[in-house]
Amino acid sequence: MRNSHAWTVKDEDHIKREIRVTKEAARWRFQSKRTDEEKWTYHKKPPEGDLIDFLDVLERKYSRRRASYGDITLAKEMLAELRAEPA
Repeated sequence: MRNSHAWTVKDEDHIKREIRVTKEAARWRFQSKRTDEEKWTYHKKPPEGDLIDFLDVLERKYSRRRASYGDITLAKEMLAELRAEPA
């Protein structure tokens, strides 16, 4: 069974964007697609805002026993790595 999560947000230009996150090989894989695009964009390094939103999604799912604490820890490690990289 794949461990996957999805949600939609509106960008600053009011176009909906769907974000999908899938756990593969002990790593989260992010992809996104705007409604005005045909193909999905696969992110090697996810945007920090998407990763923060994902942590919120995981924490809410964890409170309903739909996500594991290990999933949250893995996402927090990714965020720490992303923030530690030079700009």
